Amino acid sequence: MTYILLVVGFILLIKGAGYFVDGASAIAGKLHISPMIVGLTIVSLGTSAPEAVVSIIAALEGNGDMVIGNVIGSNIINISLMLGITVLVSPIIVQKDTQIREIPYSLIAAVLVLIFMSDRLLFSAEASAIGRIDGIILLAGIALFLYYTFVKARRTRESTMDDEAKAAGNDSSWTKNIALFVIGLAGIVFGGDLVVDSASSIALSLGMSQALVGLTIVAIGTSLPELTTSVSAAMKGEADMAFGNLIGSNIFNIMFVLGLSAVISPLGVSGSLFTDVWVLIFISAVLMIIALWKNQLSRITGGILVSMYIIYLVYIIIRG
Repeated sequence: MTYILLVVGFILLIKGAGYFVDGASAIAGKLHISPMIVGLTIVSLGTSAPEAVVSIIAALEGNGDMVIGNVIGSNIINISLMLGITVLVSPIIVQKDTQIREIPYSLIAAVLVLIFMSDRLLFSAEASAIGRIDGIILLAGIALFLYYTFVKARRTRESTMDDEAKAAGNDSSWTKNIALFVIGLAGIVFGGDLVVDSASSIALSLGMSQALVGLTIVAIGTSLPELTTSVSAAMKGEADMAFGNLIGSNIFNIMFVLGLSAVISPLGVSGSLFTDVWVLIFISAVLMIIALWKNQLSRITGGILVSMYIIYLVYIIIRG
């Protein structure tokens, strides 16, 4: 039965992603804004829903390691495995604003997590934790990001409008677009939940530790909405939306999901997670350098990103 639920979950994810992208693209057309903006906000917030649900439940149960591990693991997967696969499907031209603002913002978010985790090192505290004040700072960061994005959306209306998205928006009703968006999102969330639960049960029955399951199965499972949405968007010619979704999801995961979880309950930090945060910072810096240097993400870049994740995966399996 567990294997059947796993297959059903993947089907919901794939079909849901298709509807989700169609609805989001058409909404972009109706609102006369670029698919990149939609990817950075509406789509990334929607695909971050699994991380939010898992993390908030873990925070309420006082499991700080699971919250931080889920967010950091998901972000590493987003900008290595998920972005790598997306770029292998369709290379992406990186817009100037994304090079100098959105990608650096996601890198700054990762550095903030490292700083907030370093109470012992910075303040000689007895234990390290991401506290409520840290959470409030992160929530202020997502508010600032949303403000910037909405200002950018107003400034770029029409001038950056994607013709295909505009046509899609003009050819369909608001009711149909919103229905596609909501049905697609529901399929993604429920499908992702089925995949995570089923895969976790299978992995634990095979003898994997809870920590390893969290950093691999759960992190990959809660990132599946980003993967299915981004690959579907890339295949439909919406590469900007795909890239915006992954970068936006990373920002939402840290600023909103981790911030809200820390406000709900301070998150205790274990030493092993520091390595994972450094890995996230390193991969984020590599992505920023490539984007600034090449102005595009080619299939070679996609191969590099996927290879980086495989190396990281081997490392955490050996680490246990």
